[in-house]
Amino acid sequence: MQHSNSTLAPVGSGSRMTLANLTKGKIAKPLRVIVHGVEGAGKSTFGANAPDPIFLAAEDGTSHLDVTRFPTPLTWMEAIEATRELLRAEHSFKTLVIDSLDWLEPLCWAHVAQIARKPFADMEFGKGFVMAIERWRDFLLSLDLLVRNRKMNIVMIAHTHIKRVDDPQTGPFDRYQMKLHDKSAAVLREWADAVLFARHEVKTVERNGKTRGVSSGHRVLHTTWTAAYDAKNRFDLPEVLPLDWSEFEAACKAHVPADPGKLRAEIEGLLAQLGEEERAKGEKALREWAGDNAARLAQLLDRVRGKVAMSQQGEGGES
Repeated sequence: MQHSNSTLAPVGSGSRMTLANLTKGKIAKPLRVIVHGVEGAGKSTFGANAPDPIFLAAEDGTSHLDVTRFPTPLTWMEAIEATRELLRAEHSFKTLVIDSLDWLEPLCWAHVAQIARKPFADMEFGKGFVMAIERWRDFLLSLDLLVRNRKMNIVMIAHTHIKRVDDPQTGPFDRYQMKLHDKSAAVLREWADAVLFARHEVKTVERNGKTRGVSSGHRVLHTTWTAAYDAKNRFDLPEVLPLDWSEFEAACKAHVPADPGKLRAEIEGLLAQLGEEERAKGEKALREWAGDNAARLAQLLDRVRGKVAMSQQGEGGES
């Protein structure tokens, strides 16, 4: 019986997929960032301090800043057109700042309603939000073209709200999340290299036997997930940074995780605070997945911190 190899076509001389074209190492690229936080924390100023920014924004959100901005888009397609203009026109801008996502979302819904030829609120259960996700993905594709072809940073700003989370293990708790529909927020969160939570730094002091929260006057960025707020990063950043673009950019470029031994020790200490089942899962991940890989240890540490924070919040809610 003869076997044919006709299905395996030879690699053509013009193919890019050859061993001669292999590359190795980290790839430096522009930053894709979402910053959400409370009013007045300095989110727009953070974007304004990025390299050579241009704003795509609601007018009243950036009126206090001396920045270059597009006209305020009145439709979703006008927002898309702004990204296309940056892609095709000659310019020296290095950062696109979108301020804010929750201002842009209603334009997306209006566009979906126009396509469906019915009010967004009258669409079948969940269908409008599914269609909106596809529009967001189109928008993110246009932003990725700016990152890849024009080497532009993307900074997207969102307001935040406090949302109740019902967790079957710890019970309900409140946390800060982007002020967007959950499905849209999930797509945007997955796309971004960093989701940062901005707030005024608050320290606790004791006065007359009572503990009070007092603002330190500093504004900070939180870079890792906790039960209190949504955040993440792909750069092994410190948990807290000053709310300052140059500090954030320098930390991303450093991209140097902590010593593996220190990471393992902190993980082991936190695992001891968890219940038996969660502790066993964490120990298995530490042993079989993370090993001595600093980047994986940093990721595992973020997850374990989240578990501990949720556990502690749950205990506080039951007392």
